[in-house]
Amino acid sequence: MNEKDTGLQISRKSFISSVVILFTLMLAAGILTRAIPAGEFERVTKAGREVLVPESYQLIGKVNYPIWRWLTAPIEVLWGPDAATVIVIIVFILLIGGSVAVLDKSGILRYSMQRLVNRFGQRKYVLIGVLVFFFMALGALIGTFEEIVVLVPLTIGLAISLGWDSLTGLGMSLLAAGFGFAAAISNPFTVGVAQRLAGLPAFSGVAYRVLIFLIVYVLLLWFLVSYAKKVEKSPEDSLVYKEDQTLRVKYATEQVVSDKDEPHLRSAIRIFSLFLLLILAVIVAGFFVEAISAISLPLVAIVFTVGAICSGVLSKYASAKGVVLDLLKGMTGILPAILLILMAMSVKHIMVAGKTMDTVLQWAADRVGGMSPYMAGLSIYILILFLELFISSGSAKAFLVIPIVAPLVDIIGLTRQSAVLAFTFGDGFSNVFFPTNAVLMIALGLTTVSFVKWLKWTVKIQLTIFVITILMLFGAIAFGYGPY
Repeated sequence: MNEKDTGLQISRKSFISSVVILFTLMLAAGILTRAIPAGEFERVTKAGREVLVPESYQLIGKVNYPIWRWLTAPIEVLWGPDAATVIVIIVFILLIGGSVAVLDKSGILRYSMQRLVNRFGQRKYVLIGVLVFFFMALGALIGTFEEIVVLVPLTIGLAISLGWDSLTGLGMSLLAAGFGFAAAISNPFTVGVAQRLAGLPAFSGVAYRVLIFLIVYVLLLWFLVSYAKKVEKSPEDSLVYKEDQTLRVKYATEQVVSDKDEPHLRSAIRIFSLFLLLILAVIVAGFFVEAISAISLPLVAIVFTVGAICSGVLSKYASAKGVVLDLLKGMTGILPAILLILMAMSVKHIMVAGKTMDTVLQWAADRVGGMSPYMAGLSIYILILFLELFISSGSAKAFLVIPIVAPLVDIIGLTRQSAVLAFTFGDGFSNVFFPTNAVLMIALGLTTVSFVKWLKWTVKIQLTIFVITILMLFGAIAFGYGPY
């Protein structure tokens, strides 16, 4: 965790603060297994997915789930129900960590940043607008979130080169993708799955969601541009000014790559750009081909790694053997992130193993049933926010919640389309807010930004968006957002 090394290195402060926060959440989940009754719903398989049967909840008596298993949960997830997901995420982050180390050592990252700064130096705020729209659109249209981690180091390098900071780079990429995921237009993992389970026409109600997307885009762009101008005017005002000093030296625009090396780097960048286009093609193809969608995350990691190795060899900064050694060194630098991933996934594992997750769902369903449409819509929003602490997957939450909620909202006069809207809001925005989201912790681990600094920086825009989306949800309820 030496922050002076090249490549992606987990910041020591970020790592320690993340461990403390996640350990606290693990203890809280464990306490819930002792504080509330154990129970479970019956489950049936539909279209290859497990769905809860409404009205089937039953108490099951005391469950013997000892305290010591709260502490072993990070290991147990490796053979639990989510084992495949956990392993894929670990392999993904290791490959990305090694690949970025190669791109860094070869000079490709620095040279790329220099060229972008030269091209957009006079139009850099236009560049923010373009990048924010691009990342938001990926999340809103095709549900891309995990895959954008590969681009986070690039946007951070770009932000530093243009006189901003790491937070601005994270805002243009990670924050934008998360907000796009929430302001979903045709996101198959939230809108698609939830509408199907609610019996709604696929991707119906799109016009209102486009309006929401545009409102969120304008708010986020205003937030980022205002902050970037503030940092540009007074770099010391950056929340991560001290942490970014090493990066400022690395990406200083006066550090020009020599003319002797430039032809090799140009060839390397062209090849790497082709691999980036291939990654984009994989992401888009996953939206149409279910088989590709199922393996998109590891496939993106493999393509990115092969591209980094090929471009590293073409840059001639080292032999092929040297490139592979740098790849392996980069992987070791990112190893601490694995513990964070395991701890984040263990919070849900503790709740499920202690048989209290279904009790929480039943408790929420009981209270939604007797509410007004407005309070019911807000309660669904808040319920999904709460469940995000334990279940980061949008589609997994949809299969848990929608079968229970859909019959209830019919009774109280809330349209199912509005219920789906509340679901997408609750799932999406919390992806970039809660430390139990593995992608958020991975992305922060690749930077100098601690979770505490991230929370401090984003809390105002997150609260603003929370209020705006509640108003948009109430508007949908008021005009009977349909088709039904």
